[in-house]
Amino acid sequence: MNLKGILAASAALLLSLAAMAGEKDGKIQLYGFIRTYAAYDSRESLSGVEDLFYYMPKDQDMAGENDLNAVGSFRFAALTSRLGVDVKGYEFGGWDMGAKIETDFYAGVTGVTGTAQLRLRQAYVTFGYDDLYFKVGQAWHPLASDQPDVLSLNAGAPFNPFSRTPLFLVGYEFGDFSVDLAAIWQMQYTSAGPDGASADYIKYGKTPEIYLGLNYANDGFLARLGVDMLSIKPRHINSAGESLSDRITTFNPFLYLQYSDDDFTVKAKTVFAQGGEHMNLNGGYAVTAASAGNGVPDPDASWNYTPTRNSSSWISLKYGRALQGVLFAGYVKNFGTAEEIASPDYLYFSKNSYSNMNSMWRVTPTILYNLGKLTFGLEYDITGVQYGDFGGDDAKFGLATQNLRWITNHRVQAMVKFTF
Repeated sequence: MNLKGILAASAALLLSLAAMAGEKDGKIQLYGFIRTYAAYDSRESLSGVEDLFYYMPKDQDMAGENDLNAVGSFRFAALTSRLGVDVKGYEFGGWDMGAKIETDFYAGVTGVTGTAQLRLRQAYVTFGYDDLYFKVGQAWHPLASDQPDVLSLNAGAPFNPFSRTPLFLVGYEFGDFSVDLAAIWQMQYTSAGPDGASADYIKYGKTPEIYLGLNYANDGFLARLGVDMLSIKPRHINSAGESLSDRITTFNPFLYLQYSDDDFTVKAKTVFAQGGEHMNLNGGYAVTAASAGNGVPDPDASWNYTPTRNSSSWISLKYGRALQGVLFAGYVKNFGTAEEIASPDYLYFSKNSYSNMNSMWRVTPTILYNLGKLTFGLEYDITGVQYGDFGGDDAKFGLATQNLRWITNHRVQAMVKFTF
């Protein structure tokens, strides 16, 4: 048989095997929305691009008897409009396969200035066989994937973890239960450290973040219990180019509960985080006192670290269909570090929070009106932060407890959204 005949026979065999395997074409679905936010804040606050991704009010900045941060502001923009593609229903050889790619325009804007550009939100493939399933690509972090029902772009952050990240997840279902194991990397949402927020700390740590979780779902009830482990190297060489043994390993356990019945949904989550700043939680880590002399660590020696410990919890309730009422409440408490630190100057904290934050709360009532694919929303967010000054014995554990003061911001936010 000549080469042409061999190729023809091989093609016929492959087609025959594909038919025997049972191939089924999938469905490609375009989706997205046009969304415009308008928001007013009663004081200067820490917020994301265009000040739409809200975190917390800023501490006092006193000039005599005047607080320079006690000033209101307003903005509106449509840059969070989204476009995505879902691939569903493709089957081959008993394997179910799918994919997602999603983008929006939330990039290219500095402060309130610039031109919105496309950025990658999610891009992953899924495949599974019987009760075994996989997800590979960029997707929501397992601790952040279950979110409260809020109008705000922050999806409950910093009370709720917030991160989309490269991951490889494998899961297995057995009855009403399933178990997930994931290896996770860092890209947009990164750890704090001596050189600021950076993915270099996990890069030189050469160890992926590991997640293990157990899920239960039955008759409108959903529960997740899991733990996340992160091991990074804040410094890998000194000024002489010598290798350092710096490393910090942290654990972040969480519990999520959800119940839905017709038009009513209640959700709740609690996370006890060591650090957690790479998920937009209010935490970080510090150089231990044992690594320093007179409060100053030797720059050419290896350092030891101790993480901050914080509790972040929230609950949300939603009722209605055409007209919906939503209520969100959250609380964060900073417990400081487990070991004494060199000094607050060597405390590496979330770039979206402040290390002198002692505790924090938020209450957010929301009204939504759905007119088919068109949604109108109005939300009132009141957030209070208890700031303090470092001093006394508590400062040795990275906790600011001197001159405690509550700072409160009132945010009124409106939204118009058309979904397709």
